[in-house]
Amino acid sequence: MSGIPEVEDAARHVAPDARARAIVAALGGRSIVLVGLMGSGKTAIGRRLAHRLGLEFVDSDAEIEWAAGMTIPEIFARYGEPYFRDGERRVMARLLVDGARVIATGGGAFMTAETRVRIAESAVSIWLKGDLEVLWRRVRKRTHRPLLQNSNPEATLRKLMDERYPTYAKADVTVISREGPHEAVVEEALAGLERHIASGAHKHAGAAKAQAELFEKVRVDLGTRSYDICIGDGLVAQAGSYIAAVAPGASAAIVSDANVAGLHLERLHRSLAAAGIRYADIVVAPGEGSKSFAVFETVCKAILDGKFERGDIVIALGGGVIGDLAGYAAASVRRGMRFVQIPTSLLAQVDSSVGGKTGINAPQGKNLIGAFHQPSLVLADMGCLATLPPREFRAGYAEIVKYGLIRDADFFEWLDANWREVFAGGAARIRAIAKSCEAKADVVAGDEFEAGDRALLNFGHTFGHALERLVSYDGRRLVHGEGVAIGMACAARFSVRRGLCAPDVASRVEAHLRAVGLPVHIRDIDGWNLDAAAILDAMYQDKKVVRGALTFILIKAIGHCFIAKNVDAGEVRAFLEDELG
Repeated sequence: MSGIPEVEDAARHVAPDARARAIVAALGGRSIVLVGLMGSGKTAIGRRLAHRLGLEFVDSDAEIEWAAGMTIPEIFARYGEPYFRDGERRVMARLLVDGARVIATGGGAFMTAETRVRIAESAVSIWLKGDLEVLWRRVRKRTHRPLLQNSNPEATLRKLMDERYPTYAKADVTVISREGPHEAVVEEALAGLERHIASGAHKHAGAAKAQAELFEKVRVDLGTRSYDICIGDGLVAQAGSYIAAVAPGASAAIVSDANVAGLHLERLHRSLAAAGIRYADIVVAPGEGSKSFAVFETVCKAILDGKFERGDIVIALGGGVIGDLAGYAAASVRRGMRFVQIPTSLLAQVDSSVGGKTGINAPQGKNLIGAFHQPSLVLADMGCLATLPPREFRAGYAEIVKYGLIRDADFFEWLDANWREVFAGGAARIRAIAKSCEAKADVVAGDEFEAGDRALLNFGHTFGHALERLVSYDGRRLVHGEGVAIGMACAARFSVRRGLCAPDVASRVEAHLRAVGLPVHIRDIDGWNLDAAAILDAMYQDKKVVRGALTFILIKAIGHCFIAKNVDAGEVRAFLEDELG
């Protein structure tokens, strides 16, 4: 039942007719969820539809207000839209497991992939579709719409239509919301439900539709070099069609490592063959050691020996090592070939595959030789994560939480509350991956070549890269994400030491990383026996060093990091000595 006190309603006292009983019976306990923009009539139509069917009616916005003890405009004003959306997601999850009912949703509820999955699994969705003239006439004199509180609300409404209508179109039934008697729209809704039932879709489409909803697309906006990041399940098996669309007629040189090749290469072969794409494999040893001059030379020679032309593509099938290596080869061979990233690790899916950084390591440090070279496409197949060892998944998660720490406090709070669901998989995982890719895409679009704010993405990396170098990139002792986790915790503690943030900020960072199983101290590295001077020396090979001065990404608050230049080396050394003491 709803958390809102019951209001006497005629629907409680009027028995549904035979037509209504037949619809409810055929739905087999599934709810009916109304979606659409503000002004489309979801509440008014929902009440009348529930009345006709003899079902309970619930307004999700009213439920949110009841639970919060404040109005939606007050929630927006006090906590912001991300906070409201997270509460909306949780309320919808609860409403969809409490039995058959008619649910009117807020305009943004259906835009959340997790909510669409839940609706597909346990309800039938009806989109009340209105045109701009009708919707604007209904909402223009109302002052309680938070998203319309600006200087040009009509333009905002038009923009919301452009953004949301493609997603609303995924609903099971579409009904036109037009001017006129509400009962006419209710009749169209009943007829739409009957057609949906007659098609049999309600009996078998739930799981398939839910699976289809586990897909997101993020656009990296770089003008003529823009590209899509596709996130979903089964994308390796569909790679051929995606690649044929972005590179018609091209052949493909596939770069992978021996571990990943054994797990995923055959599926990629089948997909490319089905799309008529010629391909050849270049398989290297797994691990950071393959980001070397020698292996880079081997890959470049193999591409040339395979007679791949500048118009062909290089496919990076693997984790961050393969993406960096293959991308740098693509940037170099024939002075630049196109390439496609198919990242198979969480770290690569949320970080290294996006943004065009490619390269190899040098004895002097990590990623010191390379080029900026954007991919033409990124295919992040969530199914590949099922084969990832738990340690590697945790390491990749460090890059996810980084995005919350540097510029999105609401995302960090969501992760703090939902990290277990992210680790479990499903809608929460795809939300975390998509949100991370959106964050990086936004930064890259504004600073492709790391001349400014893109350096924020290196939060934790000045410490982490130095530690990786000092263990000689030995993944048995330390993998990249673990180095980043230790680095973020160190950066937070260093920020406290410099008086930049409150101690509880560092405590929260450390507590969250520990909770998910990540290391937070240098002494957590197996067999560590080096001193502060060695770490400081390694830091001077960091790419952010400018004219011999150290640069760090430090933190003022959760969601607020900044670039600190010309940091005194003596101060860093003293901090490191205390960390190691």
